[in-house]
Amino acid sequence: MSDSSNGSNGHAPEERPPGRQRRRFPGISSRAYEHPADRSALVALRKLSGFDTVFKALSGLLPERSLRLLFLSDSVRVGEQQFQHLHTMLLDACYVLDLPKVPPMYVTQDPQPNAMCIGLDEPVIVVTTGLVELLDEEEMRAVVGHEVGHALSGHAVYRTILLFLTNFAVKIAWIPLGNVAIMAIVTALREWFRKSELSADRAGLLAGQDVQASMRGLMKIAGGNHLHEMNVDAFLAQAEEYEAGGDLRDSVLKILNVLPRSHPFTTVRAAELKKWAASRDFQRIMDGHYPRREQDKDASVTDSFRESANHYAESVKAGKDPLMGLVRDIAGGAGDFGGRLRDVFTGRPGGAGGGSPQDPGKDPGGPSEGGTA
Repeated sequence: MSDSSNGSNGHAPEERPPGRQRRRFPGISSRAYEHPADRSALVALRKLSGFDTVFKALSGLLPERSLRLLFLSDSVRVGEQQFQHLHTMLLDACYVLDLPKVPPMYVTQDPQPNAMCIGLDEPVIVVTTGLVELLDEEEMRAVVGHEVGHALSGHAVYRTILLFLTNFAVKIAWIPLGNVAIMAIVTALREWFRKSELSADRAGLLAGQDVQASMRGLMKIAGGNHLHEMNVDAFLAQAEEYEAGGDLRDSVLKILNVLPRSHPFTTVRAAELKKWAASRDFQRIMDGHYPRREQDKDASVTDSFRESANHYAESVKAGKDPLMGLVRDIAGGAGDFGGRLRDVFTGRPGGAGGGSPQDPGKDPGGPSEGGTA
């Protein structure tokens, strides 16, 4: 076994089976596992001639070289002689997802469990000691696959831009209009990146092929290394309560809470991954039916945006959040919109999805998903 992170950066992963038997996906395109909103943005960006070239030309302005030197000088590079078990996981994940080049991987001292994939020219994977100490082997395998999924999708480029713009916005905060313009871009990038995290969670599941390990890993990131005190089903029930609970005021607070974040909330990620693992799309991939990278150039931007729009439409239709109920009512031509908006904000009966006293055809105590759409 050669050390891909020691003098062989850019070499293809070795043709050898993973540590335990898992299905491999030769030539798999990242479009196979990408969240619809993530996929539509990436397909559009890939179609822009010279887009990557322009971004990479910015590398002189971005601290990428500085970051690489920092990791090299003040972190531990994963290889055959250092963190060998992580090195094996990295090779396995690249083998299973057929990543053409094995990215270098570093472990950095930080008690906060975290991992990231950054870089403009070449992706670099970084995991913290807090994460390594928190997760068991199969849970960590899913995380390594998650980061390899970021690399395969090309997320590292846009994550690096996001990090740069976030830091840049802080530096120019004293400029009134300049900061507003930068933060508008940062907010849009964060919304996209939250969807890209859902994509990478799916890649982690494809690499590890153990949905329970993926669930445990997310649960530990949320609650720490107290697995005997936690339960996956109860954790997923939290996501259900989060989605459906409260009134429209809570819906607004959810939006405000998530806006500054680059990652979705952990319970939401677990619920989304569980749903995808039970989907026909996941089963088709496991059966060997998936788009290949050689077909990426022929991917339709229009079709990708249509899939994204359909996904959001289905989310509104099936969503249990009170705001989704209000959106369905508006789309369905619900009358007395002003009164209903007042009711949902004040918590009075007759809010979104709950009917009103003047409407005998609806149950005032009905569930919030009982909209008219």
